[in-house]
Amino acid sequence: MLKTLSLVAAVFGFAAMLSAQTAAPGPDTFKVGYYSNAHYGVDGTVRITNVGTNITTPGSGNLCALIYVFEPDQQLAECCGCLVTPDGLLTLSINDNLTDNPLTPVTLTTGAIKIVSSAGGACNAAKPTPVTGIRAWGTHIQAAGVVTETEFVDSTLSAGELALLKNKCSSIQSNGSGFGICSCTTE
Repeated sequence: MLKTLSLVAAVFGFAAMLSAQTAAPGPDTFKVGYYSNAHYGVDGTVRITNVGTNITTPGSGNLCALIYVFEPDQQLAECCGCLVTPDGLLTLSINDNLTDNPLTPVTLTTGAIKIVSSAGGACNAAKPTPVTGIRAWGTHIQAAGVVTETEFVDSTLSAGELALLKNKCSSIQSNGSGFGICSCTTE
């Protein structure tokens, strides 16, 4: 009986240790926003900054902003990963960087944009390693060319959502023949 209780305690202890290691990342890990009226004259932008929360030694702390651009019908149209240095500001054009190379031959005009803050490195949107540290804002083209700006919303990144983004982007990279890959600018 003592062996059984010891085994049960060991299993629960191991499970608790694993759940602590796979805890959901905190704020500034998963951002959600939108784009509107793209390719109708005035261009919108997405601005992304690395707030510097992952600096452990001088010269470290680079993050990747993994970007996933969706059509209004929930289809992933483009994905990419852009390097953002600590306190850097990356500015991307909706028309030229994020919606200019869709997977299918459509003109993207409105949809959702999701950004995952990922550990620096290769910045591959099909291989996310979520960490905290990214904030984002977007400008939106409203009726009559009026431009507004809003902050991307901090959202909860579930394991299911992360797997979905990873798998859809991986499929685009493998099967899109170069289409469906958005582009980055330098800071």
